[in-house]
Amino acid sequence: MKRGHRTGKPKGGFPRLYGRHAVIAALANPDRVVRKIWGTRECLNALELPPVLPIVYSDVADLGRMVPNDAPHQGIVAEVEPLDDIWLGDVLEQGTEDGPAGARPLLVLDQVTDPHNVGAIFRSAAAFDALAIVTQDRHSPPESGVLARAASGALEIMPWVRVVNLARALDEIAEAGYWRIGLDGDAGETLAGALKGASKVALVLGAEGDGLRHNSIAHCDIVAKLPISPRMESLNVSNAAAIALYAATNR
Repeated sequence: MKRGHRTGKPKGGFPRLYGRHAVIAALANPDRVVRKIWGTRECLNALELPPVLPIVYSDVADLGRMVPNDAPHQGIVAEVEPLDDIWLGDVLEQGTEDGPAGARPLLVLDQVTDPHNVGAIFRSAAAFDALAIVTQDRHSPPESGVLARAASGALEIMPWVRVVNLARALDEIAEAGYWRIGLDGDAGETLAGALKGASKVALVLGAEGDGLRHNSIAHCDIVAKLPISPRMESLNVSNAAAIALYAATNR
């Protein structure tokens, strides 16, 4: 899949990933540049690291100062370069090549900004073999240790498309033959009903609390809800994404 190359040091510095799953996945990703690794002697000696990779043996206290408060670094921290951009057109072209029989769901996030939620959504998207995750560039979290830790390695294997204009991206998704389903707790139709007859599906989810914006709803083909108990007002957006992905891949 083609990527647009990023140049220069990113604003805010290079991301630092921590935890064994996140760091090992980054090392295994041929598209990821790992700049440096810090770790305990026990942790680093258990890994097969590239000989040219700069490593620094560190104690647990030093590593703790390199990550957010009380973050479970598991004895290893890596400084990485952000992944290069992936273009929406390339992702949609790949989805067309899969054909209707092998169509994988596309996940679109409308201003979901919490890195824990986005990381958990990455993990679910990878588990259910989604085609890609699409977000707005300015209204989504950056690559970070928090997001990568929540994704448990999925950040390295799930294509992440960042777009400037989400409405324009949804139009492009429709032109590629996707049935765009917006998830909204107040919808009259259920997700199961909205999925009937659809071969290629894009699931559109909004931020927790605010939900989908009106402009995003206007660029969906149908709005549907998950049939949850009336005793609960809503689900966490990452839980809703996991359920919707399961329904879409098993319809």
